Amino acid sequence: MSNGKPSTPLLRERITFFQEFLKHPLQIGSVIPSSRFLEQRLLKSAGLKSARTIVELGSGTGGTTQAILRAMPANARLLSIEINPQFYRLIGRIKDKRLIAHLGTASDLEDILSRYGLGAPDVIISGIPFSTMSQSAGSEVLARISAALPTNGRFVAYQVSNRVTSLCEPFLGTGRMELELFNIPPMRVFRWEKQSA
Repeated sequence: MSNGKPSTPLLRERITFFQEFLKHPLQIGSVIPSSRFLEQRLLKSAGLKSARTIVELGSGTGGTTQAILRAMPANARLLSIEINPQFYRLIGRIKDKRLIAHLGTASDLEDILSRYGLGAPDVIISGIPFSTMSQSAGSEVLARISAALPTNGRFVAYQVSNRVTSLCEPFLGTGRMELELFNIPPMRVFRWEKQSA
C-alpha cells in the first residue's frame, strides 16, 4: 500500500465490494466478488458461443462482466443492469464497445432492453440474491426475465441458497443445479431453458 490506498486493482475491487456489502447486505449476495472457478462454471452453463444478446443482472465490481465479454462472440452485445451506483460506475469504466452499462433494476428489464434497441436476450445471467428478496419482489423479477426470454433462451442464476428454484418454477419450470465449491461462499449455479408455450 502507498498513500493509504490499496496498491492493486484486485485489492481495491475486493475492498469496494465488501464496503458495499456492509452498506447494502440485502442487495449483494456475497462478501467478496466471484472466484474465477465460479465465473468459468457460469460461462459453461450460459453457453455464450451462439448468443447475440446477453443480459447480466447484478454486475458487482465487474469481474463476471469481463469474463462474459471475453467469452462472448465479437458481434454480441452485453447489457449490464446494476442497482448499486458505486458498482455501476465501475462497470462503466470497462472499455468494450459491446458493453452497455445501465443503472437500474431488473424489474424494468423489458423497458431497458427497448431503450437500447435490443431484442430478446439469448442468455440472462443473474447474481442478484433472490434469497434476500420478498416473495413478491422475487416473483416479479423472474416474471420479467421469463417474459423477456425467447423460446430456448437461457436463464442462469448463481445463488447461495435454493430459494430461486421455488420462485422460478411457475415461470420457467424445473431447472438444473450445479454446486461450485471453489468460491467464498460456495455457490449454487442454476440453469433454466425456456420452453415453447
